[in-house]
Amino acid sequence: MAITVYWISGSPFAWRVLLALEFKRLAYDSRLLSVQKGDLASPDYLSINPRGKVPALTDGDYTLYESVAIMSYLERKHPEPALFGRTPQEHGLVMRWLSEIAAYIETEGIAIPRTIFFADWNDAARETIARQVDRLLPELQRIEGQLARGAWLCGAQCTAADIALYPLLQIFWRASLVAERKGGHPALARIAAGNFPSIANWCKAVESLPGYERSYPPHWREQ
Repeated sequence: MAITVYWISGSPFAWRVLLALEFKRLAYDSRLLSVQKGDLASPDYLSINPRGKVPALTDGDYTLYESVAIMSYLERKHPEPALFGRTPQEHGLVMRWLSEIAAYIETEGIAIPRTIFFADWNDAARETIARQVDRLLPELQRIEGQLARGAWLCGAQCTAADIALYPLLQIFWRASLVAERKGGHPALARIAAGNFPSIANWCKAVESLPGYERSYPPHWREQ
């Protein structure tokens, strides 16, 4: 039976899985869900992911959710092309970066798009954004330094670390555009894409990967 992936447009975590599937050139059925229609809360979907979030994946009778777990599963079942390294040392480096992305980029940064997209645009929201930018900026500077020394986070090849990070950065920058429509926030200029030339070049490399266009959030093309 075919792999089926469940996702919503614009979710950076679902985007990771789509990029991984495309990178590995795997056939899959795509199930684009709608938050507005209540798809994530439907009994059918909750039987797949009881947390009511995306992404989720089914592969025959096997069901899995959480983006890094899904990427790891795909790697074990379809080892080539490799996303988690080929040696213990390479694997350890990829896992270290994945851990850092989860602990510092997601934890410190995800409040920025959530606030911009979903919170009332008031002083409390602006204070949240300023505080999280202060915390996120050193992480982006560290990544910029790493990518100034090499094409990818873990060396000469794209890995799961790159695929995990890229959608998060895109959602930060997408949120900044939405913030401009609400009146803007000066702190967001500090994490603008143009401040990080090595990250910008790396983004172009990700965007040149096979299947990238199929992974791109469809509703972003319409706005």
